Amino acid sequence: MTALSSSARRRRLLDTCRSPTRPPSICADVTISSETVTLGSDHAELAGLAMKQAIVGRGVTHLILPNEVQHHPAAVGAAAGGPAGRLASRSALPPADELARAIEMIQQAKRQMIVVGAGCRNRTAGIVALGEHLAAPVATTFKAKGLISDSHPLGSGVMGRSGTPGASWCMNESNLLIVFGASFSNHTGIAPYKTIIQIDDDPMSIGRFHGVDAGLLGDVDVTARAITAALVERGAIAAIDQRDDVAQRWAIWRAEKERRAADDSAHGIDAAAVMASLTRLIDADAVLAVDVGNNTYSFGRYFEASGRQDLVMSAYLGSIGFALPAAMGVWAAVGDTRQIVSISDDGGFGQYAMELTTAVKYAMNITHTLLKNGELGKISKEQRAALWDVWQTSLHNPDFAVFAELCGARGFRANDPTDLDAALAAALAHPGPALVEVVTNPLLV
Repeated sequence: MTALSSSARRRRLLDTCRSPTRPPSICADVTISSETVTLGSDHAELAGLAMKQAIVGRGVTHLILPNEVQHHPAAVGAAAGGPAGRLASRSALPPADELARAIEMIQQAKRQMIVVGAGCRNRTAGIVALGEHLAAPVATTFKAKGLISDSHPLGSGVMGRSGTPGASWCMNESNLLIVFGASFSNHTGIAPYKTIIQIDDDPMSIGRFHGVDAGLLGDVDVTARAITAALVERGAIAAIDQRDDVAQRWAIWRAEKERRAADDSAHGIDAAAVMASLTRLIDADAVLAVDVGNNTYSFGRYFEASGRQDLVMSAYLGSIGFALPAAMGVWAAVGDTRQIVSISDDGGFGQYAMELTTAVKYAMNITHTLLKNGELGKISKEQRAALWDVWQTSLHNPDFAVFAELCGARGFRANDPTDLDAALAAALAHPGPALVEVVTNPLLV
């Protein structure tokens, strides 16, 4: 077979780019839109549509630009594209009859509980006001952790496997769940057997995994405000004031957290102590990036959010090693205007440890909290739960504090709970990348 010349290969590639029968993008299965930009494309139009699809579809859109297209000059007078003029406001109310039915259900229920999902980000004011009118507990899914302050009289913590006992108790005692912007994945722990009103602006999210008693398609904040206004107008409601219940559950859980934080029965610091120190020391408006593994569960259970902090996570995808790269992305977005803290176990940090040199290169003001337990603790836990032998989960770790210094960052270590506050405070005060190595016990999550 005769080898093609470089010019022939170039022509063949151009023909492929122009061909209407070109093969699908390899990214098609992981994006909501994937398009190839050809020489004859309206580049601005494709860019504008990609941005619209990403915003409306809340997913990843993808444009492929072959080399030849990248080098081709733009048309004279060509303007950039964008989503302006292509987007409509989603701040809409559900149909009046469905809204009225839901309001009647809320008015008659005695123990309502509100669940806030990640779809409520930046849209919680009306929801919290509804909770206050009903004196009903307001819990969040793990993805929505921090959307209501854990110090709010009705903030009852996180639902599900990464959650707090108080939130589960409130749900068990409730006779109506009002769920805003949540996915109802298994991890959320929202009981499908409860009477449920679901509010979401995505029709595919309503009753996604199981039927609900009332599904309202509308903006979460606007709908919550409309419900509150209608309840105020109607007057008396059957709801029981549950603020004392929420306070009692927090008192029980905080006492248990203190007991766990002080546990020195085994080698290593309890994760409850680490999260208590972070709760005390980080800024009320910090951005936190959490990894995958036992540290994630510990963060959900033990860390108490201010209500103004932002949480960055890979949700339920299990993408170990997420935290430090995510924190770097946050820094690229907000710079030094906000405190940035990432949290991982040693298994997760090891996936992208050398990215610490990138953080040093660009003087990224990031504090990484590394819970070092010497193994892939979550995998070990799953093996024990299945009554298997713990197999091939141990890690051979370096001295991470020294490693950080060798990379040009600051490195600190805490071997004892009494070291925690000083080590974290010093790392947070450093105006650049810093790492705190915390020696923890893999059995204490």
